Amino acid sequence: MGPQKAALCAAHGDSGFPAPGIAGIRENPKIPDIMFSSAEPFRAIWRRARRLLRPAGRGAPLPSGMTVPIRSLGVQHRERIAQHLLQLQPADRYLRFGYAASDEQVRRYVERLDFVRDEIFGIFNRRLQLIATAHLAFSQRPEQGGRAEFGVSVLEHARGRRLGARLFERAVMHARTAGVHEVFIHALSENTAMLRIARNAGATVRRDGSEAQAYLQLHPPGLKTRMAELATRHYGEMNYQFKKQLRQWSALPGPGAAEASK
Repeated sequence: MGPQKAALCAAHGDSGFPAPGIAGIRENPKIPDIMFSSAEPFRAIWRRARRLLRPAGRGAPLPSGMTVPIRSLGVQHRERIAQHLLQLQPADRYLRFGYAASDEQVRRYVERLDFVRDEIFGIFNRRLQLIATAHLAFSQRPEQGGRAEFGVSVLEHARGRRLGARLFERAVMHARTAGVHEVFIHALSENTAMLRIARNAGATVRRDGSEAQAYLQLHPPGLKTRMAELATRHYGEMNYQFKKQLRQWSALPGPGAAEASK
């Protein structure tokens, strides 16, 4: 059995606030006096940020053109990954691992994750909960050099938003820049969601009884792909730090604390 036997599947514009230190700004009649109160500008920023980070309900598609922030995970996220996988229902664990994994088996899998050799990706909601994660495991066999296996899991309440497909796209981008020429998926034949993601990406799917294999051949990366990899990685990190800062602000005592907690 391979390392992943089976797989389951802030915008910022012109805020309207005056630049600090501009002489005569208070005399501008177009700027309301409320903008100069000590708390109101921060409340306005908070309301806008909360609307930006508010997740869609289950099954609600993401707005057209919206990029899903995906963060690369490290050893410091090991416990979060474990908690994410432990939240999967028994049927979902069966599809993810290819067997009815117990809590102990899930924890053993997480403990064996190699964050140096492999790449782990995650999607966090505005509460910094890990709602989806993917594992791109690079082959350790010399005869299979240049190959990597993909596995993904999405919590039930976050499905229907193509997060699994977005994670697959992100993994393929990284695989290309890492010199991988083939990404494969080892899944149960009944895992239609995972096989659909593979087919939509152009992979060849072969069924063998209760199991299926999907193979996606990759082209060597160009400069555009390498730049996109860097930009995507930075965007995921910045989005995570932004959400983290917002949560810290919401925890601060003060006039806006009650409103921020709504």
